[in-house]
Amino acid sequence: MKFTKMFLKRIFALSLAIVSILAFASCDGNSDESKESDQSLQDESEAVQPKVDPIADNFRTFYQIFVGSYSDSNGDGFGDIRGIINRMDYLNDGDINSGKSLGVQGIWLSPIFSSSSYHKYDATDYYKIDWRFGEEKDLKELADLCEERNVKLILDLAINHTSKSHKWFEEFKTARTNGDVSNKYYDYYTCVTTAEKQNGIAYQKIAGIDCWYECNFSGDMPELNFDNEDVKKEVLDIAKHYLDLGIDGFRFDAVKYIYYGNTKKSADFWNWYVSELKKIKSDIYCVGECWSGESEIIQYYKGLNCFNFAMAQAEGTVASAAKGFSITKYTNYIESFQKRILEESADAMIMGFLSNHDMDRIAGAFVTENNMRMAANLYLLCSGSPVIYYGEEIGMKGSRGTENTDANRRLAMLWGDGDKVKNPVGSTYSADKQIKTTVATQLEDENSLCNYYRKLIAIRHKYEAIARGTYTSLDCGSKNYGGFLVEYKEEKIGIFHNTSTEEISYDLKDCKDLAGVSFEQLGDYIGCGTAKLEGSVLTIGPQTSVIVK
Repeated sequence: MKFTKMFLKRIFALSLAIVSILAFASCDGNSDESKESDQSLQDESEAVQPKVDPIADNFRTFYQIFVGSYSDSNGDGFGDIRGIINRMDYLNDGDINSGKSLGVQGIWLSPIFSSSSYHKYDATDYYKIDWRFGEEKDLKELADLCEERNVKLILDLAINHTSKSHKWFEEFKTARTNGDVSNKYYDYYTCVTTAEKQNGIAYQKIAGIDCWYECNFSGDMPELNFDNEDVKKEVLDIAKHYLDLGIDGFRFDAVKYIYYGNTKKSADFWNWYVSELKKIKSDIYCVGECWSGESEIIQYYKGLNCFNFAMAQAEGTVASAAKGFSITKYTNYIESFQKRILEESADAMIMGFLSNHDMDRIAGAFVTENNMRMAANLYLLCSGSPVIYYGEEIGMKGSRGTENTDANRRLAMLWGDGDKVKNPVGSTYSADKQIKTTVATQLEDENSLCNYYRKLIAIRHKYEAIARGTYTSLDCGSKNYGGFLVEYKEEKIGIFHNTSTEEISYDLKDCKDLAGVSFEQLGDYIGCGTAKLEGSVLTIGPQTSVIVK
């Protein structure tokens, strides 16, 4: 772990602290440490030093930020990098014992490069921070702050296409119009004649000539040509620039569009690209967006972890289980998927999430907040590196609606403390449909969803096996009661979930999947009820999850 001078000064400047052990309430959580609450007050002569999370690998809990909607530092209504810097104590205050921050271990920023759109997925200049968001020095300051607190900072990098206003594309059009094959940019973008056009691929014609450039998202977003070695060098140089700045990695947008319709060629590109980036930074954190079924996603795992879309959205395995449908369907899926990706790569991780900037917010999928809490339990107490979408932790809502605009899914974070960040251009989501609480009000409420997420994340990080272990599905003979045997190094733990609205008891000796394995101690539980382990009988309250060891 590297510590900057700024951080050392911060440590020595801290005053005496009092450690309090949280006793989790109904629809909240509990832990074995809470039994020792009578020892929670220490002698005031003992200085309690803040402890930075010692995590040294990439099995981290991430937090996705849509920058323009998150936090406004200068009052212009647009979220910016300085706003994120100002909110770091909320995300991770650098002390895993404080209990005052979410405790996330990684931050993913939506595109921050110069662009004329509000979403910035169409860069006009990859080397320039969009003026709405700040300057490169602000990004450097954020990167340094994240390093101090052992938080990985990754950037959203869309390299399959650029803006049509990018200088590369302007040069490309000029070269094509003039028939100048000597121009470096003549083959920078994928271009075909009328006769060469393929079904299933979108094209836009360059006026006056028989040249149709590929543009699968929009005519404003032309696709780069990755058969051109100069283009491949360009995208390597862009990544290197930000790695040298202190960025820890990237979320790669639309990975299947490198060679759209040819999964093998796209996967081969990413294998090459990530291997080249690892030569620059061996512990780089990389994740790809392949919005497809499992059979296609798996093909990218040889070189690149990918988000698991089967777990996400209202109809995903997590939400279905949280609503009271089959828990075994969910646990069997996790076991199967983990086995499949580990066959592709020893470094493979499940990248679970509930929703993101392209999806309706997950809170709108549930009738009660307790279902939302159960869904959070299912994916955060699970293998790999999960990603929380900003505002999820307070139950923010937002959906495309009849206007069919993604801006409704990227609404302003509800801070409730005077932050004037505005909703993005094009948003139409009615304020009447939005939650009435804010971060400020929820932080004051011990039983709020925000404080629930704090405690849940802390439980996740307490057990190394949760993120890193091998998962075996446990069938407990009930559609609402089941879990996992998780094995990591010499440790074996059980993670059990009761998704029903009733207390359930189960004798673990009756689980054939636990043959030869016994649990002796109740670890932590979190949810709407309590839990107890009496001999081999485990009792779990309604909509509650428990860890036994």
